[in-house]
Amino acid sequence: MKLIIQIPCLNEEATLPATLADLPREIDGIDSVEWLVIDDGSTDATVDVARSNGVDHIVRLTNNRGLAAGFQAGLDACLKLGADVIVNTDADNQYYGADIALLVEPILAGRADMVVGDRQTDTIEHFSPIKKRLQKLGSWVVRQASETDVPDTTSGFRAYNREAALQMAVVSRFTYTLETIIQAGKLLVAVEDVPVRTNPKTRESRLFPSTWSYVRRNSISIFRIYSQYEPMRVFFTAAIVLFVAALVPFTLFFVAWVSGDGAGHVQSLIFGAVLFNAAVVMGALAVIGDLMHAQRIMSQRIFERVRRVELELGVPPSHYEPGAHPTGQAPTTGAHAAAPPSTSQRGGDSEREAITS
Repeated sequence: MKLIIQIPCLNEEATLPATLADLPREIDGIDSVEWLVIDDGSTDATVDVARSNGVDHIVRLTNNRGLAAGFQAGLDACLKLGADVIVNTDADNQYYGADIALLVEPILAGRADMVVGDRQTDTIEHFSPIKKRLQKLGSWVVRQASETDVPDTTSGFRAYNREAALQMAVVSRFTYTLETIIQAGKLLVAVEDVPVRTNPKTRESRLFPSTWSYVRRNSISIFRIYSQYEPMRVFFTAAIVLFVAALVPFTLFFVAWVSGDGAGHVQSLIFGAVLFNAAVVMGALAVIGDLMHAQRIMSQRIFERVRRVELELGVPPSHYEPGAHPTGQAPTTGAHAAAPPSTSQRGGDSEREAITS
């Protein structure tokens, strides 16, 4: 049983050593624990710091592609390196490394495919009251959209078993946290949460420059992701609302027309017609969206099968570089081991990279 802990990084040379020092190398029920760093186009010495601190594997993206893309690239690499369980954590040492054992326990016990760490945000001192309320509201919205019971949906401290990781396909350019929970809720993935501890704050968040930016980006992400999985419900609901709204000006015009004053209420007729046309458009979008959703499900199944075929063929991870092996830990061997790719393999075809990363 192999566990790989992946850490997406962007210019984290200052915080990465403390993060790695907090990670475990041994966990009950796990035969080997390895570390993987995803370097998302860092311009500092993040990769050198990772190697000097004993990171086993490095995925080095050639340019900054965002947290969601880095997360997806990490999942792909962990699978190809033979991981049975994958844990994702942040490079700013936000999460308490020893609680990784708590994260993987439901997976080892066979109760869950995906486990999300609950930071219990009400207890985090450096979170402002408004941020705590927004966290609660956002998590409630995601729970409704995903039909799960995860209390802390924006937590990046989470674990996946091999089957769950094979099914994850993040398309968002901003965040993976919300999309993977909604995706898991719509797939055959058992989701569980466990309370975890956090470390003192080391730096300001780079994802959210302001509270307004946090609300705006997460709101758009939730709507976009939910619309991808429930297009009929989203657009048909909008069509019904617009149709009902159109009945109001139509009724006003009809009453005026019956009373002989229809010419003075033509604007109501026009406004009603505009709303009715909008309702028809939304209804058409609901049908088209439902058809596209069916195609998305088929594409996702194909993507999963391609991943399985690549694993069987031993295709190496994209942009892979070997890390340093700490004293007493041998390099990865066995049927699941992936040989470091050549320089030409690291470049790769851009279309293939978009699929496998």
